[in-house]
Amino acid sequence: MKSTVKTALSVVAFTALASGCASTDKIDEVRNIAEAAQRTANEAMQTASSAERKANEAKRTADAAMRSAEQANTKIDRAFQESMQK
Repeated sequence: MKSTVKTALSVVAFTALASGCASTDKIDEVRNIAEAAQRTANEAMQTASSAERKANEAKRTADAAMRSAEQANTKIDRAFQESMQK
């Protein structure tokens, strides 16, 4: 993602220079926009990683609950079968 922003910045800067209308202020403005976009992308990546960790934790908890429920059902079925045989 970083390289994409840098590439975009390079293309914009080159285009501005090639057209002869680039000033230091404009290049700095483009750089600032690109850096802000990179920061936003980094924050989004961190948020996504955090969400993924939480989702994985929730899945582990759900899987454990499912195993527990299956064990309880097995015990109940066994107890029912034993009571029916008496």
